[in-house]
Amino acid sequence: MLKKSLLMMCVLLLAACGKPSPEVSEIHFAIAQAPLNLDPRYATDAASERVNRLIYQPLVDFDAASNPAPALASWHAVHDREYRFVLNKNRALFHHQTQLTAQDVKATYDSLMRLKDSPHVAEFANISTINAPDENTVEFHLKQADKHFPAKLIIGILPKGLIEKEHDFSHNPVGNGPLKFVGWQNKLTLERISDKQRIALQEVKDPTVRVLKLMRGEADLIQGDLPPELVKYLETKPEISLKTSIGANFSYLGLNMQDPVLRNLKVRQAIAYAIDRQAIIEKVMVRNTRVAGAILPPEHWAGNANLTPYDYNPGHARQLLQEAGVKLPFKLVYKTSTDAQRVRFATILQAQMRPAGIDLEISSLDWGTFFEDVKQGNFQLFGLTWVGIKTPEIYAKAFGSHNFPPNGFNRGRYTDVELDKLLTKEDWPAATQRIHAQLPYIPLWYEGQFAAMKKNISNYSPKPDGNWDDLTTIARLATKSSATISNHAY
Repeated sequence: MLKKSLLMMCVLLLAACGKPSPEVSEIHFAIAQAPLNLDPRYATDAASERVNRLIYQPLVDFDAASNPAPALASWHAVHDREYRFVLNKNRALFHHQTQLTAQDVKATYDSLMRLKDSPHVAEFANISTINAPDENTVEFHLKQADKHFPAKLIIGILPKGLIEKEHDFSHNPVGNGPLKFVGWQNKLTLERISDKQRIALQEVKDPTVRVLKLMRGEADLIQGDLPPELVKYLETKPEISLKTSIGANFSYLGLNMQDPVLRNLKVRQAIAYAIDRQAIIEKVMVRNTRVAGAILPPEHWAGNANLTPYDYNPGHARQLLQEAGVKLPFKLVYKTSTDAQRVRFATILQAQMRPAGIDLEISSLDWGTFFEDVKQGNFQLFGLTWVGIKTPEIYAKAFGSHNFPPNGFNRGRYTDVELDKLLTKEDWPAATQRIHAQLPYIPLWYEGQFAAMKKNISNYSPKPDGNWDDLTTIARLATKSSATISNHAY
């Protein structure tokens, strides 16, 4: 309670002590984590994926029901091992003013098939050849039949000429999306093609500082990654508009299945029973957060609503550890980022696990180091969130025995012959049941989404998957007071 009071006092006092204002020509978006890689062939972190959706366009996207839908192209199956894509006639130019053609599509996916260090390589190992018979047509020939193949073609298309020159897309991206790259020093600046509206994304890791920047006019928009007391505080401010929605992004604890103790199912079950998810949601999560059982939420067409939750039961957890022959207290190291909310979660987990006989040591690292450790398998436990997942093939990527990084996302190095069979048959209900029973990860929640913005900002709402797609429509209302904040204490 004292920490919460000090936090709110800090916000109240500092919000009143100045009135700097942003440049009217830019809309300022304060984000918790900057993108790591703006080359869509390599990007896996949430911020990079969200920005890349705006800079590039893929052949295929998804509709509201998570079914594949045409983006740059429509398609049909010539037969079960050949798909023909026809590009839209009125497609946008690349940002360096060349026409996007079938040769660019071919070059993008050819390059993906050659890369050794892209996490997306395994996704396209089934491609045999790619042909571009004319500038509007691309033909994909597969080694084996795959009725879900179009849903995999969601990588942003790159210009062939720049690929051949080994252009650094990761720091100087060139696509044909609705926003183009302008610069990236202290902030990432994008410009909307339709009206030249500039949008500046600036990393502000501390949640209190992000709120202060919004209150003082140094930011126009913030989204997600705030403790609930700060969200509630913003709801009381008449100059702030706050919008919320249910979430679909899946938060979980990752487990290193190469660890000799964590290989024991009873130990993994004990960890699951040692976490009170509902208490965390009620106390420190934002509105509309839900307990999760699997990566895909129940409303997804391949979701599984019949998963029995692991309710909080520290006594049972302790018994399972004893049955597993684990000496108590049992020490585990949990890695997370330095984000204040993530560290807060870790601290709560630490307290909840203690009655179960688990001594949780917290290791908080800067985002780059943390994420690299996760990819390299350098962890016992870690906390992350799957963002923007649309297809059930994620279960094969995340848990298939042959999908260890860099050829997939099986970061815990989990192997299970029975699950592999279910994944091959695409028996998604049985696969999710098997995963839920075997616990290669510990499911936590689908975090609710919110966005807070100045009252003079319009045409922006949070999406269930947390995407920033409304940066394509966001606008600043033209008012006399749009660039100033009153000087009285809040």
